[in-house]
Amino acid sequence: MGFWRGTDCATATFTVAFGRSGHLPSSTTTIAIRSARVTRHFALAHEIERRIRAGELDDLAHAARTFGLTRARVTQIVSLTLLAPTIQEEILALPPVTVGRDPITERTLRPIVAEPVWERQLAMWEQLRRR
Repeated sequence: MGFWRGTDCATATFTVAFGRSGHLPSSTTTIAIRSARVTRHFALAHEIERRIRAGELDDLAHAARTFGLTRARVTQIVSLTLLAPTIQEEILALPPVTVGRDPITERTLRPIVAEPVWERQLAMWEQLRRR
């Protein structure tokens, strides 16, 4: 049930040779690669909706109790499913995050989610992506 919690990281290990000649000792570096948090939220939103439709969860309040979240947070996350299908596809295709903050967050998507017309959502999405 807590599949969306934690770091959701994959680990990549590679060897890098430092110096001008290839004869110097090499160093092994490990970096953490994780999916964007908004992508994980989006997956959780669809999982909650699926479980409600299947009768496994009664409603969003039941989902909040099940996942240990507030009802308000579950509502914010599930509202991501109101995004235009094109935006949803692009969110699912976001590249892994290897360093720093996520470029797109659930919070930055809230104004777009609040817009009911998909064409306007797409225009707002383009503006967000350009920043």
